[in-house]
Amino acid sequence: MQVHFLSLPQLFGGSKLYYLAIGDEDMSEDVQLSAELDKIALVENKQNEDKLSSYEPLLKDDQNNITFRQYNKESDLSSIMNLIDKDLSEPYSIYTYRYFIYNWPKLCLLAINEHEKCVGTIVCKMEAQSPNVQSGYIAMLAVEENHRRLGIGSRLVKLAIGLMIQDGCDEIVLETEVTNKAALALYEQLGFCRDKRLLRYYLNGRDAFRLKLWLTPRMSNGFL
Repeated sequence: MQVHFLSLPQLFGGSKLYYLAIGDEDMSEDVQLSAELDKIALVENKQNEDKLSSYEPLLKDDQNNITFRQYNKESDLSSIMNLIDKDLSEPYSIYTYRYFIYNWPKLCLLAINEHEKCVGTIVCKMEAQSPNVQSGYIAMLAVEENHRRLGIGSRLVKLAIGLMIQDGCDEIVLETEVTNKAALALYEQLGFCRDKRLLRYYLNGRDAFRLKLWLTPRMSNGFL
């Protein structure tokens, strides 16, 4: 019996791939099942996208014609990827982006200019670090070069912090290259502290600083 593998993409969250092993004699029924499951996945994705698209903009900067909003449609993924891949030195696979964006869409923010182009983005997550600690993580932050020095990066970070506080976050963590003076200055102005130096953390061999922002008294006192 020859065995075939049918992929069921998107059915279980989009970023994972699940496979069915089937024989020749069962092929027609399983192909039909796969088609039906794909239809269900498409409907669920459309419903999720409709729900996300109902989010109101988080902030409008009328002076610079920039609107800050949460991720709300599939095309946002390519906009985020294009901006970050161009701006950051650390390469990411599409699965990394999907992991964050599909699981925490409310914590993935975009800055959109008057031409509906994404000129800034921040990608975050938040999950339980322990039974008593909710920990946020800033994975990526990028601003298009010709839109820098307009406060876009700072506003994206502040908005993300505010959303995590609303969800009961206790601390926020991130890493940045020790040579990235602009990023270090931005985060330290917002209250982040250098927690640890990570040797050869990045693929380019450079060190990183782990920065932390403690949001609750018990975390700032070192109680976990």
